Amino acid sequence: MSWRTLARVLVHALCLLMLLAGHPDVAIAEQQQPGGSFEVAVVEHLRVKVPAEARQAWLEAERGSWEPWLAEQEGYLGRDLLWDPEREEGTLLIRWASREQWKAIPLAEVEAVQERFEQLARQATGTRQGNPFPLVFEGELQPAA
Repeated sequence: MSWRTLARVLVHALCLLMLLAGHPDVAIAEQQQPGGSFEVAVVEHLRVKVPAEARQAWLEAERGSWEPWLAEQEGYLGRDLLWDPEREEGTLLIRWASREQWKAIPLAEVEAVQERFEQLARQATGTRQGNPFPLVFEGELQPAA
């Protein structure tokens, strides 16, 4: 099998995984604790419009704003950034130890980080105003049981 064929198969598999992961709107996020037990967490689920030509700009803006800020938040467990080439959308799955810790973050802090993200995104894309990567969907995934 050639590298090109393998890459094509992997892209299709990733797209299928993203479609299946988004339906139904239920997911389990687990983190292994000492002793082998798992802590089930809530997942913040976001989708943003990311044109193919701006994909790297989106990732750079995320790295320069949300990534370092999230790492300092109590209850933050990690996140996955995925990109859907057909829809040209980025999917963010942000794992939290509890809904209470996630929702306890002051709105003013979130807005400040969002402004920093948009500023970096505008610089990277050459956009003069607004958010180059607008929010398409915002949701919350809860444990199934």
